[in-house]
Amino acid sequence: MLVAGIAALATGTTRLQAATIPIPNGSFESPVVPPVSPYAAPDMDDWEKSPQPAWYDPAQNYNTPWEDLMGTFYNVPYPGTYIDNCDGMQAAFLFAVPDAALFQDYDSVYGTNTAPSHAFNAVFKVNCAYRLTVGVIGGVYGSPPLYEGATLQLSLYYRDTASNMVTVAAATVTNTAQLFPTNTHFVDFSVYVPGVRTNDAWAGQHIGIQIASTVGFDLASGYWDLDNVRLIETPLPALSNPQAMNGQWGLTLQSQPGLSFEILATTNLALPVSNWTTLGTLTNVTGTAPFLDPAANLTHRFYRARQLP
Repeated sequence: MLVAGIAALATGTTRLQAATIPIPNGSFESPVVPPVSPYAAPDMDDWEKSPQPAWYDPAQNYNTPWEDLMGTFYNVPYPGTYIDNCDGMQAAFLFAVPDAALFQDYDSVYGTNTAPSHAFNAVFKVNCAYRLTVGVIGGVYGSPPLYEGATLQLSLYYRDTASNMVTVAAATVTNTAQLFPTNTHFVDFSVYVPGVRTNDAWAGQHIGIQIASTVGFDLASGYWDLDNVRLIETPLPALSNPQAMNGQWGLTLQSQPGLSFEILATTNLALPVSNWTTLGTLTNVTGTAPFLDPAANLTHRFYRARQLP
């Protein structure tokens, strides 16, 4: 309970207004790749690449430097290669080999820089949900494709006090012909953090984004194309500031401005929500709106806000 006799519960809703958090070079448009052969380059602004692992020997891989396994490419407007829903003129590529990854956070360092730019400065805010979405193409070599089953992991993370990446949420994409019937159309995949609470270790920590090849050596081949990395922040409605006023219970609704809610109440928390009492509706015009329970002289009551269409 927040004060004696009253408890304001989390709101139940999936229809919330959201805001886009800018991701530096989220569409992989920088630096510009010249529209001439080979139409690709390892240079990539704002994204740090995973370090070369001990197992990788360029001499055993056609003298290909590790950093060349990740980069950006120009969307060549040729039949059979042009990606019809590419955001902008460029996208990124990531070879489907173990340990290849791209990531970005407040302290990441890209290219030849020696210090972080701190360009990506978003943090996990309490009472907010987060959705990371990436356009993906899973590419394989051979006909029929010989290396289906390669996996890619999309994740949101934060860094602990030792600067280790700690995963908050992750999703795995598996390369199959059913999922990727063509290599000329990006398919969106998402990672969702349902809500940040005050006691979560990542509350207030800088957000990190990672796109990593998680394939094993048995299926190490093929590639991933990546584009249009988006991060959406959605504030969760909340009931706060409960107080007693002249024998009545009052509280404050916090949400995105303009949303309407039904206020529900019960004295028995074990009852299903369908059996709670409707006290009325409330439109939150400014972002915070007071609500006063019309009932008086109650010893205790629980409240819930449910967003209306």
